[in-house]
Amino acid sequence: MSAGLFDPFVLGGLQLPNRVVMPPMTRARAAAGQVPTPMMAEYYRQRASAGLIVTEGTQVSRAGQGYAWTPGIHTAEQVKGWQDVTAAVHAAGGRIFAQLWHVGRLSHVTLQPGGMAPVAPSAIVAEGVQVFIDPDGLGAAAAAGRKVQHSPPRALATLEVEGIVAEFAAAAANAMAAGFDGVELHAANGYLINQFIDSSANLRSDRYGGSLAGRLRFLGEVASAVAAVAGGHRTGVRLSPLTTVQGAVDETPQATYLAAARMLDEVGVGYLHIAEADWDDAPVMPVAFKEALRMVYSGGLIYAGHYDLARANQAIAHGWADMIGFGRPFIANPDLPCRLRSGAALNAGDASSYFGGTGRGYLDYPYLDGGRG
Repeated sequence: MSAGLFDPFVLGGLQLPNRVVMPPMTRARAAAGQVPTPMMAEYYRQRASAGLIVTEGTQVSRAGQGYAWTPGIHTAEQVKGWQDVTAAVHAAGGRIFAQLWHVGRLSHVTLQPGGMAPVAPSAIVAEGVQVFIDPDGLGAAAAAGRKVQHSPPRALATLEVEGIVAEFAAAAANAMAAGFDGVELHAANGYLINQFIDSSANLRSDRYGGSLAGRLRFLGEVASAVAAVAGGHRTGVRLSPLTTVQGAVDETPQATYLAAARMLDEVGVGYLHIAEADWDDAPVMPVAFKEALRMVYSGGLIYAGHYDLARANQAIAHGWADMIGFGRPFIANPDLPCRLRSGAALNAGDASSYFGGTGRGYLDYPYLDGGRG
């Protein structure tokens, strides 16, 4: 009998009660110093019925930040804040991975240490790609930020690239010290690792560029370094193979990402988290490509992107997905697995409160029983 969305699954030795994933979603509620807050602990606790929670993108260094009010995991104070989050989720019976993030060029000088230029594989601007800043320093509760074109980046020197690999490894160690069940590398959506992978963003001539093997080197080194710290079985990687969001475009995406999946299989990471385009008229990822990913990668496969219950069960039944991520529905429905299982109506989200703000539109969405979890 085929498995379904509400059947258990073993991921990296973790026994998951269902295959519903809460994927990373930036909510921009961190305090000064990019420190997670008690409000964030409650937000994740409310959603602990997910088979797996993956946190919002969490920067591995100060230079890795690209948006106002996002959390980090590179200082002792940040680790303490995350300890409160993981404790709350575990007390509610949940499982939670930290998504490790470096935005690369998608930042602004006002967010960078010393007002320096953001870093990237190559000094290329993604025209029209905006980031979110807090020019008046009012903080997340004021939600008074604004979007601006990202600042022109400078190209990383070879030794600097090696230093960022070490930053990812240190962040993974911090995540495990904070009580996370594992970590996920953000290698999707046009951020730093994705910038190294995709041919349009990487014009380097050293060992981190040029050939496909060169463009995949950074991903491989980061994945290997993080797996050595967290354990390969507790390391996942998020990829967005066929999307072109935020200026990252590859000339041969299917070949590139099948090669990436094959390499990550050799590294031994526990899962790949495949981000599909989720806008209404987006191109559909070919089933043949999904089947090819399954052939070259032997670990768990999570897909996210505009799924409903029927599509989720179909993906799992056909064998090219093990788990399914539901993004925005989790914002307004902390008890989403229960609602999906029962066929109950979903709460509508308040888009005005998605980024920054207080507990309104963050902690106050009702459960089916009318409570708050």
